[in-house]
Order: sequence, then structure tokens, then C-alpha cells
Amino acid sequence: MAAITTTRSQELIELEDRYGAHNYHPLPVVLARGEGVYVWDVDGKRYYDFLSAYSAVNQGHCHPKIVGALVEQAQKLTLTSRAFYNDSLGEYEQFMSEYFGYDKVLPMNTGAEAVETAIKLTRKWAYERKGIAEKEAKIIVCEHNFHGRTTTIVSFSSDEGSKKNFGPYTPGFVTIPYNDLIALENALKDPTIAGFLIEPIQGEAGVDVPSDGYLSKAAALCKAANVLFMADEVQTGIARTGRLLACDHEDVRPDIVILGKAISGGVYPVSAVLADDDIMLVIKPGQHGSTFGGNPLAAKVAMAALQVVKDENLAENAQCLGEILRKELRALNSPLIKLVRGKGLLNAIVLNTTDKDLGWNFCLRLRDNGLLAKPTHGDKIRFAPPLVMTEQQLRECIAIIAKTVREFEK
Repeated sequence: MAAITTTRSQELIELEDRYGAHNYHPLPVVLARGEGVYVWDVDGKRYYDFLSAYSAVNQGHCHPKIVGALVEQAQKLTLTSRAFYNDSLGEYEQFMSEYFGYDKVLPMNTGAEAVETAIKLTRKWAYERKGIAEKEAKIIVCEHNFHGRTTTIVSFSSDEGSKKNFGPYTPGFVTIPYNDLIALENALKDPTIAGFLIEPIQGEAGVDVPSDGYLSKAAALCKAANVLFMADEVQTGIARTGRLLACDHEDVRPDIVILGKAISGGVYPVSAVLADDDIMLVIKPGQHGSTFGGNPLAAKVAMAALQVVKDENLAENAQCLGEILRKELRALNSPLIKLVRGKGLLNAIVLNTTDKDLGWNFCLRLRDNGLLAKPTHGDKIRFAPPLVMTEQQLRECIAIIAKTVREFEK
């Protein structure tokens, strides 16, 4: 299906194509404004946002309390670097530690940086606490993972598009199948294993939800082997799955929690790594950091964004609406849909097709019908609206999806 764009939209798309690196393949819609669950294109057409900037905008677009915190702090002090103390960071660190229940937080900017931080932290802990010989520590990862696109992270990716021709690759990683406790148990027999890095739900893989009990049993296996259980909650955290953290569904307290995206409500790049003192304090001055990590603007924005999550009961809303969404999508009984899966408001449909273009074309039609989503791996489409969505709005979105499904069935 051909893209439908106006002259103004096409000019802006061509501008990006001419002057920007070609490292993304966006859906052809040019957005100019957002509010709550809605976005508007340059021609003023309104859409439901069903991607939430890959779960960065859980609190909705341009939430007034978060934007207000940004504006207020931006007029006072934005950046000092960590060469000096500032009057916001300590307050933020206390807030984060108490909010998530950990001794310490290490602030960074992006999700990939937070993952890199957790990897460094785990390796250093392995040498200085566990007693693994230097340069021998390994970290277990899962097939079809997505933890970012830095050189180290793509070294253990199973996605050829992310990995091919970016070598030589960083060693020190052992890959096992996702949702496979026997494979994990066998891998943990290696005494040089330092950590297990896992997404509680694999988002980029198409919202692959593990079996009930998998996370709690995996965490128990790690504890028995004196291996750090590292949860990458960049996409699944901050109420997205119906709990504050996805690990909370199984009462799992990871040794290391990795956060990003919605920690700032999509207003400013903020990420964080949380751990207790025995792990976090292996990092000494000068051994890790970032010029922007923990800046005053980020601190105020993140506190406001996380307070919104509590004040507006976003986890509870995500849990309730997610159950409605999955029930209604399954009730379509469409031959087009092979599978509906998810938790909370992190969901996906798997299309029943061998046509690698169907997912893209389906999302183009969704766009035409007033809803924005994006395919992954051709046949999977993620549905992840802002968590401030109401049931009435959700049902309007379900009607749009149903209409689009019927159009493709014809």
C-alpha cells in the first residue's frame, strides 16, 4: 500500500532523508504535536499513539506536571557535570532509592548506557566480590534479546541487522534460549558466570512473554549459583506491564535493575541502574560516569514523571486495560491473527502470514484509520499506548484495529 503524504509531509521526509543518517525506517507520518494519548501530524490529522515512543511516553505526551518540572528547573540550572555537587541530585537519588527499594542508584542518560553500566558493574563485582579471575567473567544473555545497539551490546545480539559488519565483537557472553530454565541451569554450572541479563518480557522480539514462574525460578537459580540477576526493565518498567516493574508480577527483586525510557515520561533522556551497596560500591570515583548523568534537569523531570505514575495509578490502569485489549483482540477470531500476547499495556499481535510486508502494510492502514503502531520482524505488531488512556479511548482504538483487520480479511 502506497504511503499517503501531503506536500509538506513529503518535504520534511525528504529533508531527513537527505541530511540524516539512514539508520531508521519510520512509518510515513510527520508528527508535530502530542497531548496525552494523541498525536497530530503537520496537516492537523489526529491519531491515537499506540507505540508510546517504544514505551517512553507511559505518562502520555507532554504531561503538564512533567513539562512544568522541566521548565521550572531549566530556568534555574541545567548542567554542572559531576565535577561539582548540585542541589537536585541527592534529592533525586534518595527519591529513586526509596521509590524502588534499593540502597543506591547510578544515574545515566539512555537505556543502552544503563545496560553498559550494569555490565561493567557485574564484571567488577565478579572480580572483587565473587573472586572470578580477572578478564574471565561471563554474562548469560538470551536469544532474540534487545538491550541496545552499542558495540558491546550488539556483540551478543542474535539480530543480524543489528550485528553484521560491526565486529570484532566483545567477548564474555553466553547465549541461551529465552524462557528455558534447563538451559539456564546448565549455563550456571560454569564457575566464571557473573550475571544473567534478561528482559522480563522481550519487547523487540514481539512482546514474547515467558511462562508463569520463569522469572522467579530463574532468579532462584542465579541466587543459588551466586550470580547476579540483572533485569533490563527499560521497556517493561514504570507501570507498563501492570506493575511498577514487570518482575513484580512474580515478586522477584533483581540484584540489578536497569531503567530508562518512561523514567522521564519521554520529556528528557534519563536512565538509571539500581543495586544494593554490596554491588554498587565496587564502582569507585573515576571508574564510570557521564557528563550529563544525574544533571539537575534530569533529576527534577524524573521525580515528576515517577510521581505521576503513583498519583494517577498508571500501573493499575495498565493492568485493567490490558486485560480488556487482549480479550477483545482474541474475540475478533480473525484468520489474520495467529496470536495475541502481552501483559498490561505491552501487547502484540502476530499476523498469520508469510508475507514479510504485511505488517508494514497493516500499520499503514492503521495510520489511515487513525492509529499509529509499528511492526517488528515483519509479522508482529506491538500495541503499547500511553498508560493514561481511558477505557472509552481504548475501545475506540479496538474498533480501529477491528476495522483494519476486516479490511485485510477482504
